[in-house]
Amino acid sequence: MSLVFFNSYSRQKEPFETLEKGVVRMYNCGPTVWGRQHVGNFRAFLFADTLRRWLQVRGFEVRQVMNITDVGHLVADAEEGDDKIQVQALKEGKSPIEIAEAYTQLFLADLKALGCLPAMANPRATAHIDDMLAIIGALEKKGYAYRAGPAGENVYFDVSRFPRYGKLSGNRVEDLVAGARVDVREEKRHPADFALWKSDPKHLMKWPSAYGEHGFPGWHIECSAMARALLGDQLDIHTGGEDNVFPHHECEIAQSEALTDKPFALFWLHTRFLTVDGGKMGKSLGNVYTLDDVRARGFDERTLRYALIRGHYRSPLDFTWKVMEECKSALAGLDEMVSVLEQGGLESAADAGTELVRAADTAFFDSMDDDLNVPQALGALFALRQDVIQRKIGGAEAVQLVRELLTTAHTALGILPATDSAGDAAIEAKLEERHTAKAARDFATADRIRKELEADGIVLQDVPGGKTLWRRA
Repeated sequence: MSLVFFNSYSRQKEPFETLEKGVVRMYNCGPTVWGRQHVGNFRAFLFADTLRRWLQVRGFEVRQVMNITDVGHLVADAEEGDDKIQVQALKEGKSPIEIAEAYTQLFLADLKALGCLPAMANPRATAHIDDMLAIIGALEKKGYAYRAGPAGENVYFDVSRFPRYGKLSGNRVEDLVAGARVDVREEKRHPADFALWKSDPKHLMKWPSAYGEHGFPGWHIECSAMARALLGDQLDIHTGGEDNVFPHHECEIAQSEALTDKPFALFWLHTRFLTVDGGKMGKSLGNVYTLDDVRARGFDERTLRYALIRGHYRSPLDFTWKVMEECKSALAGLDEMVSVLEQGGLESAADAGTELVRAADTAFFDSMDDDLNVPQALGALFALRQDVIQRKIGGAEAVQLVRELLTTAHTALGILPATDSAGDAAIEAKLEERHTAKAARDFATADRIRKELEADGIVLQDVPGGKTLWRRA
């Protein structure tokens, strides 16, 4: 089947096409680096990585940009209030730059630990202030932006000039009044008008401009500027969490399209929230977990990656420690399949199961092509696992097909076991020693070797023919 994605803008699945043949320009809304990212944040980032991986499997060159917001993101995603990074800087007694850099490095390290491929660029908002001011000036000249405040130090986007405002989120401008993300200020022409540039002498991060000496950018203009600077006027894909739809992405569309008179992104893909124990995350609830918390519970990064990509990105997903145990067991099942293949024996068996493998391959590809349906694709892998474990597959051709599918699956999902040739050789040597001991009827030595391997997390399975299979627990 052809590659299709659910476009949040049109609210339907659409065949995937790009602006330039074979090239995907993809922008992922990255973190605001005021603190350590938690498991809920990483659901969106791992989705972006899985999407990028699958596009590459399908032969595209993916130019991926994931930004770092290090200024201008106010608390509660609102138009008014304190800057999140400034609040944290005052709390920790550090400068905003120190806070942003420290949490940026933690974020990038966590991404790497979770197996995410590095983006083409991770631009910092503070490095693109000139790009933002250039866009704001152009919007002002075109009549989409206006100055406000006693000295014209604040600049707002006039949503009444952009008829499509609200199409992504379904909001109507006339219905937008004061609320969590809409601020009523007398200097605004409409409550839904959003800030492009703000002035505040007390703000710790500020830049001189035509609008005064104490200005800083609004949150929304940052992504438009960074995307345009690195990927051009138009994107093939823009991703983010469902909380980005309004106001952030709605405002990005308005200011970008008002500037260029072109569609900003062909496809908008949004991930649903991650819940914890069936509810929201909150510091007061003690359930805002970071990667360090996951490690402290005895789980590795591969298990967390699996846990966060196992559900469809457009469906809610729940995180619990019981789920993590289940995910650990599921990965052990996949590891067992890989161990059976790697330790040989199936190639020399009678030819069998070629059609089973081809069916699994088709199911995997069709599932991933259908709006990145990871749970269905995993189902194809586990069905294949059952066939391998039950020895329904044999012969060189069938085994080679399995290997090819698993290589593709790991490229796409990043969850199959990494090989350790040195460690594997040491295990094989111990197994040979155990086999020699058993042949000499030295069962005490054979039992000791088994226990030593089990203590190292190696599970053995003696099979007919005198061969012993193993896998890491």
